[in-house]
Amino acid sequence: MASKFGLAGGIPERRVRPIWDAIDSRQFKNALKHSTSLLAKCPNSPYALALKSLILERMGKSDEALSVCLNAKELLYKNDSLLMDDLTLSTLQIVFQRLDRLDLATGCYEYACSKFPSNLELMMGLFNCYVREYLFVKQQQTAIKMYKLVGEERFLLWAVCSIQLQVFCGNGGEKLAMLAEGLLKKHVASHSLHEPEALMVYISILEQQEKYGDALEILSGQLGSLLMIEVDKLRIQGRLLARSGDYATSANIYQKILELCPDDWECFLHYLGCLLEDGSSWSKGTNNDPINPPKPEDCKVSQLADEVFHSRISTSLAFVKKLQVDTSNDFIRCPYLATLEIERRKRLHGKGNDDDIVEALMLYFLKFGHLASFSSDVEAFLQVLTPDKKTEFLAKLIKTLDSSATAPTKVLGKSITIFKIQELAGNMYKLPVLELEGCAVQMVEMYCKSLPLSKDLDPQESMHGEELLSMVCNVLVQLFWRTRHLGYFIEAIMVLEFGLTIRRYIWQYKILLLHLYSHLGAISLAYEWYKSLDVKNILMETVSHHILPQMLVSPLWGDLNNLLKDYLRFMDDHFRESADLTFLAYRHRNYSKVIEFVQFKERLQRSNQYLVARVETPILQLKQKADNIEEEEVVLENLNGGVHFVELSNEIGSKTLTFNEDFQSRPWWTPTTEKNYLLG
Repeated sequence: MASKFGLAGGIPERRVRPIWDAIDSRQFKNALKHSTSLLAKCPNSPYALALKSLILERMGKSDEALSVCLNAKELLYKNDSLLMDDLTLSTLQIVFQRLDRLDLATGCYEYACSKFPSNLELMMGLFNCYVREYLFVKQQQTAIKMYKLVGEERFLLWAVCSIQLQVFCGNGGEKLAMLAEGLLKKHVASHSLHEPEALMVYISILEQQEKYGDALEILSGQLGSLLMIEVDKLRIQGRLLARSGDYATSANIYQKILELCPDDWECFLHYLGCLLEDGSSWSKGTNNDPINPPKPEDCKVSQLADEVFHSRISTSLAFVKKLQVDTSNDFIRCPYLATLEIERRKRLHGKGNDDDIVEALMLYFLKFGHLASFSSDVEAFLQVLTPDKKTEFLAKLIKTLDSSATAPTKVLGKSITIFKIQELAGNMYKLPVLELEGCAVQMVEMYCKSLPLSKDLDPQESMHGEELLSMVCNVLVQLFWRTRHLGYFIEAIMVLEFGLTIRRYIWQYKILLLHLYSHLGAISLAYEWYKSLDVKNILMETVSHHILPQMLVSPLWGDLNNLLKDYLRFMDDHFRESADLTFLAYRHRNYSKVIEFVQFKERLQRSNQYLVARVETPILQLKQKADNIEEEEVVLENLNGGVHFVELSNEIGSKTLTFNEDFQSRPWWTPTTEKNYLLG
């Protein structure tokens, strides 16, 4: 705030500075003392009152702060000359926002703009208010007024983004998209565009209307030079061509991208999809879910004639072989993984065979088998193999490992990979109990022998072989499941706690322990391990599903209260403050982030877990106050006699709920709402 010092409301800076210094150092009593002294000298200064209200709000005196704010607002309305002071208005806005009365802040700016309609600073303040209230139509109208006032490109883009938000988050539609296109087209004709982000917005609006030809024309014209990075331009071009149905030209574009960026796996999938005329990834119903992104195995079986299919597969194989020859970097996996994807597509088309896939898998293992990502890389390709071929592949892996002599870390990595492939193929769990026990012992011994390899690593770094104990846990759980001997279950806990004694930052072990203790009914211990994860920020939304269902039915009401309170505080703070990020994106002309921030906030607001927490919190309060009728009545009064729950149920009915839980972090044997595998 120091940058705004001056004659705010006619008050000299020397009188205001001590107040802000005290606020910044959180000495609110001292700040209030200075503020009272200032008000004694300037009793009719709205800015002095705004400062006092800010201090009172920071001290937790919300009612007093609101009263003082309203007095300042009345003084502003009585003296039009004071309305020109943006510092007073912005200070009031801060307080009104923290008091959840954004409507009052908006009213102040609306009144000021009605009195001084040509003041750009006031109009920007009003636009900021509308951003905070997510009033997209009024954002659009205000931005258009600013654009007409000064003719700046940024204000036109503010208006266009506001229109896009109406389309994405409301019931906009084709007419609004046409309006946005018309505004941009008119501006381009008279002023052109000067920012890459502005061009991206223009192209996205044309894409929404499926005007791919127009978008391509703009991209290949003078405006296309705004995109300085050639690969970014090519990616947009390839996408537009594919969506327009020009698969041949699009494939050529993606081929160019792969020559420039040979490790771009997503680009290769697009390249192969275009060659085989598979438009599934370009359809309007494409899954853009960031939590559960589309998988390569979701592609459609090619409908091409056999001769055409064979010709295009041969073309892709030749190109991939060339990429492999041209790529000298040992860490680039895409060209080698591409061979597997081509063989898988051949198999799906009925023209491939399992032997070719096994051979490609072996070649990939020889080059990248030591990497932790190997098993997840090849999982989709293993699924198309028959059980016998999976067994044959495993035998070849073991034979290759025995004959290889490489660095200890690579030998360890390949050994772990073989265990993971056994898990994926399902072979491990077909073994007799004694052999399965032997596998677990072998993994623990391998883990212990590998410890010296990690002695020079930082305590928070991933250590070599840490996945082994997670796999041991899975094997022991499998043994418990098959034999019902509790000893295996206890051993799984002991193995993981042993691992955490050696390296206490391994979150995978903690999640496994959390679920093991939950199954034993030791919810307090499970909660302790959850707390040790130190879950913060957005992880509260994606990770708390590991413990919340158990806590809701447990007697640990105090801990449950803390869990719900922390979660709701994060969510409510985010909803309150996310508009700051949105307006910051507007000011920095990062228009794609404007859309992203608003859509992210909308997704969180429709969270199933958020709704559950809002329902369960008052129910928990009723449980906790059950022995005190007066306190129980207070809770019921806050719930408006139960009307609150009815309002929530109506809210549920009007929403499409989102499920943001990261289920990839859950072990496969973890109980779900459908099935608890541990119960047999």
